[in-house]
Amino acid sequence: MSNWFPKWRPYTGSIDARPVGTNEYLPPAQSVVLGIQHAFAMFGATVLAPFLMGFDPNLAILMSGICTILFFIMTGGRVPSYLGSSFAFIGVVIAATGYAASGTGAPNVNIAHAAGGIMACGILYAIFGFIVMATGTKWIEKLMPPVVTGAVVMIIGLNLAPVTVKGVAGNNFNMWMALVTVLCMGSIAVFTKGLLQRLLLLVGLLSAYLIYFIVANVMGNGTPINFTPIQQAAWFGMPTFHSPVFDVNAMLIIAPIALILVAENLGHIKAVSAMTGENLDPHIGKAFVADGIATTLSGGVGAPGMTTYGENIGVMAVTRVYSTIVFVIAGIFAIFLGFSPKFGAIIHTIPTAILTGASIVVFGLITIAGAKIWIENKVDFSKNKNLMVAAVTIILGTGDFALQFGDFNLGGIGTATFAALILNWFFSLKDKSE
Repeated sequence: MSNWFPKWRPYTGSIDARPVGTNEYLPPAQSVVLGIQHAFAMFGATVLAPFLMGFDPNLAILMSGICTILFFIMTGGRVPSYLGSSFAFIGVVIAATGYAASGTGAPNVNIAHAAGGIMACGILYAIFGFIVMATGTKWIEKLMPPVVTGAVVMIIGLNLAPVTVKGVAGNNFNMWMALVTVLCMGSIAVFTKGLLQRLLLLVGLLSAYLIYFIVANVMGNGTPINFTPIQQAAWFGMPTFHSPVFDVNAMLIIAPIALILVAENLGHIKAVSAMTGENLDPHIGKAFVADGIATTLSGGVGAPGMTTYGENIGVMAVTRVYSTIVFVIAGIFAIFLGFSPKFGAIIHTIPTAILTGASIVVFGLITIAGAKIWIENKVDFSKNKNLMVAAVTIILGTGDFALQFGDFNLGGIGTATFAALILNWFFSLKDKSE
């Protein structure tokens, strides 16, 4: 096992003087504080994603902790990453399950079908990882150039926009409170610095929650928050598990998200590699396999699919602490939270208006992340090939253009993803002929 894991060594010197390497560790008290900080960084997004799909947030938190520790073991403790609920699954899960209550916290009665699809996605993702371990990452970059990945990431956000806004439509108070939530998160993103800025989802949610409480519970406007379930909930207990159902239609809609996770994880590892100054390329295949198995395991108990978290990469950028041991502590903390029904009851008191406001921010950020991929990679839109691939993909995904094959519905995101890959390949034939 000594070759699988690095030789750990204590960090020496001042923490302000130089970064903490992936194979270094800090004193226990500092490590615990940093680990809890990482758990808070992932918290907002990891809880919001299951809420929008009708999954159990407690189970999502529990599995994020278990999967992070599993990722640490499978990558030999060499890739600093936290695994949390992936937003890439939201659109396809809603499409595959017919879930119409996104943003309300109501349970999804077809979770079992989504779970089977998430497992299929995780297996496909792990297969990609084994291929990368054998062949490298060049084929991924050829199959999914920036024009494709940028467009596909954008449609994940755009496809969900109508569902999000529908959650508050017709209720004037809720619409205003959704905008207040957007303003809270936006203010933290723009007017703060450092770690507070990285925690914009969590701190923004808490700020909007406090404002909602004052306006609704104290001033008597809108539906007040009901705190009774918190008092009735036990401190410790098991979250709700669901056995998967392997429905071919749901599996074919959800499984293609593996392509998005591959592109996302590849970008995250490249970013961490640049930050740490360590070459993490030899571990990319292992990271894909680990994330794929984690997603399969998570789907197997009825939790959302997993992905490496940009929020935690942001925390590393601020703290310059890259020790992978810190992520194990974060995972253990998340497991404890997952076993607390009282913690789950607190999450369930979050009003629909606040969840909708948070969704507007999150889905907007996903959309802009796609545009950022184009800008950072200098995608040349003077080329008609790039114009056509991007234009067709975005409209197919935003308009939810869902192809039907017999009983099978590919869904808007699935149709747009395959269209992007096929069009990019087909139009590239011109380059080869020239």
